[in-house]
Amino acid sequence: MNIIGKLFSGSLIILYTVSVTACGSSKKSDGSSIKEEESALEVQAPTFNADSAYSYVKAQVDFGPRVPNTKAHKECGDYLASELERFGAKVYNQYADLVAYDGTLLKSRNIIGAYNPEAKKRVILFAHWDSRPYADYDEEKYHHTAIDGANDGASGVGVLLEIARQIQKQSPAIGIDIAFFDAEDYGIPEFYQGNYKADTWCLGSQYWGRIPHVSNYKARYGILLDMVGGKNATFYYEGYSQRTANNVMKKIWNAAHELGYGNTFIKEKGGEITDDHIYVNRFRQIPCVDIIHYDTNSDTGFNPTWHTIDDTMENIDRATLQAVGQTVLQVIYNEK
Repeated sequence: MNIIGKLFSGSLIILYTVSVTACGSSKKSDGSSIKEEESALEVQAPTFNADSAYSYVKAQVDFGPRVPNTKAHKECGDYLASELERFGAKVYNQYADLVAYDGTLLKSRNIIGAYNPEAKKRVILFAHWDSRPYADYDEEKYHHTAIDGANDGASGVGVLLEIARQIQKQSPAIGIDIAFFDAEDYGIPEFYQGNYKADTWCLGSQYWGRIPHVSNYKARYGILLDMVGGKNATFYYEGYSQRTANNVMKKIWNAAHELGYGNTFIKEKGGEITDDHIYVNRFRQIPCVDIIHYDTNSDTGFNPTWHTIDDTMENIDRATLQAVGQTVLQVIYNEK
């Protein structure tokens, strides 16, 4: 195993080279495959509508950059809460004043929609809904320009809104919580001249982890969607997810392959990234999987539009939204 370490934006990326051995399916006495029989017994999940998800991504971007303390941020937050309510969720709003790396007080809002809130068996799906105030991986003249965040932020939320719409029409067997975390992307920028400070990213999920929307909140596991709308996106095993939620992660990737998305969900180790799933796991002890675009040809591990002014609707691909959304639906509708 070769290990290459890389530090960026306070997050450690580790790239592994591994060999993988495939396993065959067992055979029953009648010659049929056990795996085939299990597949036949699976629940048929609703059909994810990528056009619908795309429209939810665009609706967010149309507000403008969703940076805390701005008009666009407030208006988009109201829109997201109203959409969850329209799709039948019990909606919780968490308002909090969170302190950014530079002392800025961020008027933040976590938005949580609960389905079947009385159920003990639960899964939490989440994404961040704010967008970055800095294009710090673009040309220097754009460093203080807020980005649209079509992929980095809006794509995950758009997929989850479409999932919420499907849940309203056909309820899964378990309780589902959909959380939109705020202030994820206000972390220390590359151009910052002060001392590095830990935990300046993912402020909304840190707050929720300490003070969840309901006391003593528990879930079987969580799925984080981050940058799930880029063209030709690939999703590798994320390092922290693999260490803390390996079985859930493999279940998700197996579902994707069964659905025909093997070229999108790659069964190989990718990077490790500081993201909302870490804090949900750290503070609530919920195993969480980060479905996040990992680009093997990029120095950062992210796609070329990451933290640039090019993170726009022109670079959102319905096919990627479809692969992620249908996979998540397949997983949650087969929970018992």
